[in-house]
Amino acid sequence: MSSNGSTSTNSSYVDLQVNGYAGVDFNEDKLTVEAIHHVCQRLQDEGVAGFLPTVITAEVDVMARRLARLAEVRRADSLAQEMILGVHIEGPFISAAPGCVGAHPPTAVRPANVAQMDQLLEAADGLTRIVTVAPEHDEGLQVTRQLVERGIVVAAGHCDPSLEQLQKAIDTGLSMFTHLGNGCPAQLDRHDNIIQRTLSLSDQLWISFIADGHHVPFPALGNYLRSANFEKCVIVSDMVSAAGLGPGRFKVCNQTVEVGEDLVPRSANGSHFVGSATSLPQMAENLRRYLRLSDDEIRLLTTLGPRRILDHV
Repeated sequence: MSSNGSTSTNSSYVDLQVNGYAGVDFNEDKLTVEAIHHVCQRLQDEGVAGFLPTVITAEVDVMARRLARLAEVRRADSLAQEMILGVHIEGPFISAAPGCVGAHPPTAVRPANVAQMDQLLEAADGLTRIVTVAPEHDEGLQVTRQLVERGIVVAAGHCDPSLEQLQKAIDTGLSMFTHLGNGCPAQLDRHDNIIQRTLSLSDQLWISFIADGHHVPFPALGNYLRSANFEKCVIVSDMVSAAGLGPGRFKVCNQTVEVGEDLVPRSANGSHFVGSATSLPQMAENLRRYLRLSDDEIRLLTTLGPRRILDHV
C-alpha cells in the first residue's frame, strides 16, 4: 500500500471501484459511520481525493439494504461526503458463466430487470454513478437505456457479449468496460474473445484496468494500453476489505479469502482472485516502475480520466 512506501506526489487520485479497505467491507450489513470515516481518512492520507464504494452481486433486497446504509453513513460524516463521489453498483445483472462471474456469487446473478434496477437506484438515494452489467443479459437493452436516461454511466463487465451485442449496447449508450482482462475465463479463444472485441471498439469506450501486476500481468497491461484509446483508459484498484492488512485469512463479501505473501486476495481454494489488495497510489507507482509511464500519463489514468467519466466527458 502507499502507506508502506509509495513515493508518488499525486494527491488527487480518483478510484472508481473500491469494495472495501483496511478491514472495512462495503458489502456488509452493519457498516458504521466510524468505519466509513476510517476508510476515508486512510485513503485521503494516502493521496486519494475521492472514490466510489462498490456494492457487488447479492440478492437484490440485500444489495438495496447495503446501498441504503452506505448513503446513510455518508450523510452522517463530513469527510465521507467529501471523499465519496457516488457509488458503483457491480451486479447482479452480470453473467453467471464460470470465469465471467469472478468472485460474485453465481446464485444471486440474474438477468437485467428494470424494476429491480429501480429498487437499487432508489436505495442508493441518488448516489449511483456507475452500474456494471452484462449486455448479453439485458434483454432489449432496457436497463442500459433506463440508466443512460438517468445520466448514469453504464459499464459492461463480467460478461461475454458478441461483437454485435457489444456494439448495440454502445449504440444505446453503454460507455465503459469494467476491469478489462478480468471477470472473464482464464482460457479464451485466442482470437475471438471479449478482450479483443472490446479493444476493437475502444474508440467508443472508457476502459478500466487493475494495475497490480497480477490481475493483468504488466506486459499484457502495456499491450492493452497501447492497443486501446489511451485517452479513455483508467486504472481502478478494485480493493477489498483485506487490503492494507497484510497476509492472512479474511472474510470478504461473505466469503473466505486468503491473502498470500504476494498480497493478492484469492478464494479459499485458490481458483480465482477476489478483488485486489493494492491501492490506487501503489498502482500508480507500478505504472511508473514497470511500464515506464510518465507522470502526465499516470495522472491521465488515475485522476483526469476517472473525473471525466464522472463528469460524462
